Amino acid sequence: MKIPFSLFLAFKYLKPRRSFISAVTVISMLGVTIGVAVLIVVLSVMTGFDEVWRDKILGFNAHVSIVQQGGLVRNPDRVLEQASQIEGVVGVAPSLEGLVLIQVDERVHTPILRGVDPEYEPSVSQVPGNIISGEFAVGDEQIVVGGDLARRLNIQVGDKLTVYSPQSFVSEDEIRLPEELTVSGIFHVGMYEYDVGFVFTSLETARALYDVEEGVHSIQVMLDNPLRAAETAMQLHEKLGIGFFPRTWMEMHSQIFAALHVEKNMMFFLLAFVALVAAFSITNTLITLTVQKTREIGLLKSLGFGNGGVTGIFFWMGLVQGILGNVLGVGLGLLILKFRNELLSFMSSEFNLELLPPELYQLSKLPSHTMGSDVAIVCGLVLIFCTLAGLVPALRAAKMEPVDALRYE
Repeated sequence: MKIPFSLFLAFKYLKPRRSFISAVTVISMLGVTIGVAVLIVVLSVMTGFDEVWRDKILGFNAHVSIVQQGGLVRNPDRVLEQASQIEGVVGVAPSLEGLVLIQVDERVHTPILRGVDPEYEPSVSQVPGNIISGEFAVGDEQIVVGGDLARRLNIQVGDKLTVYSPQSFVSEDEIRLPEELTVSGIFHVGMYEYDVGFVFTSLETARALYDVEEGVHSIQVMLDNPLRAAETAMQLHEKLGIGFFPRTWMEMHSQIFAALHVEKNMMFFLLAFVALVAAFSITNTLITLTVQKTREIGLLKSLGFGNGGVTGIFFWMGLVQGILGNVLGVGLGLLILKFRNELLSFMSSEFNLELLPPELYQLSKLPSHTMGSDVAIVCGLVLIFCTLAGLVPALRAAKMEPVDALRYE
């Protein structure tokens, strides 16, 4: 198989006679390899975090929340029936939700209390299936709390909590006494924000706390495909009519997902400079090579080898180093990702670093998901950098005059 003469010379310069490969070439490709590996590892971990948090959020909250103008869904039974008839809906449940103050002896906390119907709630939430102590019982004067909240308040199943609602403090014409509720169960969904910030009780107890005579704050809707939430919300709006406002999980949690997306893009932008620095090292190597090969370039040009051929040598060298660096970088990145948790444990034990604080992440392992599109973008960008790295030395070599190159030979 015939190959271009410029490509043949590029391989020849990359592989000197006395060694398998040039030490300078190895150093240049090592920079490219590390740059590619770092980009792939970071993007994979960021994608993993995004998916883990999305799964946890969707497991705790419904995919669509229906609210009515005025703040209360006044006829929840009708809305529940009509919403359940929409294609793709797998669960519906009423909900009363608001901020409360919980007191245990001298300890206080302000979680969100959610009043639910135990008959409907398992179809829209993972909480009933993630009870670690007691049971998901929300009868009269019963409450279910998160595991982290239970540890913070030092409570367990059977303990009594004093629960104050905002109405207890703002009412002017009457004194509203707090509710005393008994802990019937403790849940753990694996996300600190929910395990410490939410408690569950019955609709009747929630109505008493929030001074709501009838109705609920919202109807929670669970879908078989969360990505169709916007389409289902439109169908619900058409079916329920004016005055009802279905909100999707993308709208309700847009800030956290937007923050994750921006953070991933910024990390990619900043770490791309690592690959750019590696490309500069390739440029430096090729410039040095043009000085070393001045005599050979002069001989080639005197024999009729054109400027395009000389330029091609250095473009091929940059391209070859970029391809090899990409291959090695992808391999190194995937290897790091495979043993990422072992590396995390080693760093935590050896350097006493808490790299995954439970109060922030609630993760025992570092998540990761390598997307082919991310790998393709990284490899393509690095390949462009490395190919363009040969531009300056290629132009320098092409401008050489045979007489000048051979003057001192």
